[in-house]
Amino acid sequence: MKKINRRDTLKTLTLGTGLSLLSPFAMMACSKKTEKEKLGVALVGLGYYSTDLLAPALEQTKHCYLAGIVTGTPAKAEAWKKKYNIPDKNMYNYENFDTIKDNPDIDVVYVVLPPSMHMEYTIRAANAGKHVWCEKPMAVTVEECQAMIDACNANNVTLSIGYRCQHEPNTQAFQDIVKNEKLGKVLGVDCAAGYRENRTDHWKQKREMGGGVIYDMGVYSIQGARLGTNMEPVAILSAKVYAERPEIYKDGLGEVVEAVLEFQEGVIGHIKTSFYENINYLNISCEDGIIEMAPFQAYAGNKGKSPLGEINFPYEVPWQQANQMDQDALAIMNRQPLLVPGEEGLRDIRIVEAILESAETGQRVFI
Repeated sequence: MKKINRRDTLKTLTLGTGLSLLSPFAMMACSKKTEKEKLGVALVGLGYYSTDLLAPALEQTKHCYLAGIVTGTPAKAEAWKKKYNIPDKNMYNYENFDTIKDNPDIDVVYVVLPPSMHMEYTIRAANAGKHVWCEKPMAVTVEECQAMIDACNANNVTLSIGYRCQHEPNTQAFQDIVKNEKLGKVLGVDCAAGYRENRTDHWKQKREMGGGVIYDMGVYSIQGARLGTNMEPVAILSAKVYAERPEIYKDGLGEVVEAVLEFQEGVIGHIKTSFYENINYLNISCEDGIIEMAPFQAYAGNKGKSPLGEINFPYEVPWQQANQMDQDALAIMNRQPLLVPGEEGLRDIRIVEAILESAETGQRVFI
């Protein structure tokens, strides 16, 4: 095992699979000169993910930095101003957000809000001429996702979705085995992602804000099935949405979701996602053995094994987030394709909608 130095975020690390830590796009970006050494990032929404992960990660990045914030809470604004030495001119609220277009310090707007707000702030950021990084899930509907993509295209800015795991080496290692059929063809996958959510009045328990487990942890299990097969599902064979605690997840809002995905060539994917229990694994059955990843989508500690050997490239929190942002920043600066563009987020929401339809109708739903 080789330890990844969290302060050496973009050092090219050759994996045992022959895969580089950097995406191909990011590696191409490294070889070209850039007009700007670092991109200024403004975080929109200062909840847990921004506070505990993204802001500390931005202190480790080499190609971007925390340049501004957007919050509706004055006390938070004042605390962040002092902690990160943010100039007054780079501090915004939700009412004056659109004036960010006149601020050359801000190159990227990172939307870290409840899913129901992703479309609005992505479009507003795009209209302000800023590149957009949007946390997962991309949005609540396919139509919203497409509107976000269209707005960024119309304003000639990029849109990337915060799928941190696609940037990290353990995920890239099992993808390499699958893509190159090092264990033969994939026969099926079994993937689960969830944790015990003890909050009762968070946006995750509110349908109108994009709540329900399928939008939050569910996209991890969908990603696991898609990346684990290197295929797109053609249909949802069956699905079940239920609540172990209906007093919290009310009126049919899913606390637990299970689904069976159909891929081409008879490949089947079983997925489960939950706010009721801690589950975190991906098993990929291949002709010549099984790839077992557990955990497969943690902030750190992802690891696995297969007949080819151990998959274990360790790092410390918040290396994943720093690595993701650095790779995206390099791609933007060097005008290279992003590893996880908006279209990737849209694919998952299309699958989410099909799962919910299958659960409601009891029927097979084609995607």
